[in-house]
This record gives sequence, structure tokens and C-alpha cells, in this order.
Amino acid sequence: MKSISRRRWLVAVPFVLIAAACGGDDSSSSSTPSSGQVTVETTSTPDSDEVPQRILSLSPTHTEMLFALDAGDQIVAVDSLSNYPEEAEAVRTDLSAYEPNVEAISAYEPDLVVIGDDFTGLADQMALLGIDTWTGATPTSLDDVYAQIEDLGARIGRVDEAAMTVGLMRSAVETILGQSPGLDLGLTYYHELDNTYYSVTSNTFIGQLYSLFGLRNIADVSEGTSDYPQLSAEFIVSQDPDLVFLADTVCCGVTAESVGQRPGWGEMSAVRAGLVFEMNDDLASRWGPRIVDYLWAISEALEAAVSIDS
Repeated sequence: MKSISRRRWLVAVPFVLIAAACGGDDSSSSSTPSSGQVTVETTSTPDSDEVPQRILSLSPTHTEMLFALDAGDQIVAVDSLSNYPEEAEAVRTDLSAYEPNVEAISAYEPDLVVIGDDFTGLADQMALLGIDTWTGATPTSLDDVYAQIEDLGARIGRVDEAAMTVGLMRSAVETILGQSPGLDLGLTYYHELDNTYYSVTSNTFIGQLYSLFGLRNIADVSEGTSDYPQLSAEFIVSQDPDLVFLADTVCCGVTAESVGQRPGWGEMSAVRAGLVFEMNDDLASRWGPRIVDYLWAISEALEAAVSIDS
């Protein structure tokens, strides 16, 4: 059984320090994303004298992006789930991203509210109060992530920082994939969202990350129409995946050891070979700059599998 420890980035200093060195000049243009799908919406584009100075984030993913873009001094509040980086703790509140309270949000007098998936129509409610919003929905690819970072950077006057961040991410991803072993082995995997066996298909963003390594998802052959299917224990055992990734260690207390104690799971190839990996729950559900750390973890898991086969 294995627990993935996050490997350091290929860059020598954190994003936030590099971004700080770039300054806040927004005169440079951002790079053009290669993906045709841009999963962002913005209600306005600021002039140089209209850069938001009181940003409120209701998305842990975008809180991470904002701090990576060195916008910490512009942030007045973040939601209750925004637990990274450490600097976010100083502005962390009990605001909920899932059940946003318009009155509580407006009390912070934000000039920009950053939202993830806007399931509640919050942007429209903010517009009625004259408060600008920026929305970044769940992406489907890394190119969509890069586009979001660049768009958010432009919206808050951090174009240079966004370009630097995206450039570092692209370089790191290229290196990870370039040195990762066994990309052509076609190994199978199971990604667990919670202890009731909800999983993801390759159509999801997290599923796309695994596909970059040539891994085949057992959930893709399950009978169902959702990209977040609830599998059965019997189905998972029958598929006998080569690797198991657990994204429910924090939320549900699932561990590599406890998985091996499930009925029938002790005979699964991944369990017997010690290829059950405890992933970082937050990294598995967010798509900020730290997604590179998640790719490192997948690469390390694949390296472990290849070393056993050899």
C-alpha cells in the first residue's frame, strides 16, 4: 500500500514569489490558449484605474489562483473551504460557496466576487446590487485551466503574473509527461470519490488528467449515463484495476489499508501489488496551479507500477 507524497515543483521558487517579482503591470498581453473552449464569464473588463481592490472569493480553486497571481492584498474575504495557501486563513470566513448569502457577501463591500460554478444564480443577484462578478466553471482540459488563469489575471490587473504562472505550469506538465514511464502500457485504474464508490469517467477534468498518462478508466465501461457514476463494489472487483486512487481519505477516512479489508478487495491486483494510492482530496477536486502536484502524484504512482512489472 502506498501514500503519495507531493513532489516539489520543477521551479526553484513558488509561484507567488515569482509573481511578486513581476509586479502588477497589466500592459502585456496574455498568451492565446490552444483550447477552443474557455470556461470563464466576466461581467466587465477593468480599465487600468478600475482594477478591483476588494475581491471576495467563493471558490477554493480560484482563491488559490488569486494568491498565485500575487493578489493577496486585493482580497478581503474567501469562503469557508478556502484553506490554501496559508495566507488565505487571514481572510477566511464562514461564507458558503454552495449556499451563498447575498447579504453577508455584500457586507464586505466587494468590488468583485469570484465564483466557481454558479449553480445558484449568484452572479445575477450581485448584478442587481451593482457588484461585478467573475465566474470560472469546471474545466474539461488543462488548456481550459490555463485560459481561466489568464482571464482571471486580466480581470484583476495581474496579466504578467498570469502569463508567468501559465508558463511555469506548461513547462512542468511537459516535463512530468516527458519523463513519466509506462505511458503506453494501457494500465487500468479506479478513482474513488467517496466510500460509496462514486467515481469519474474520462470525460471529466480529473479523468482527463489520468488519460494524459495513457491510463484506462474502468468507470468508462460502467452502465450509466453520468460522468460521475456510482459503481458497485462487485463491479470494481470484477474489473480488477491495476491501480486504485483514493480521493476520499480526508472526507471519508478511507485509507489504502482499509480498502484492502473490504470484502473481496484483498484479491484485487492493485491491492496485492501495493498500488493503492491515497491522493490529496483538495488537489483532486480543484484545478488551480497545484494541479501540477496532482500530476506528479499520478506519475509517481505509474512509476511504482512500472517498477513492479520490471
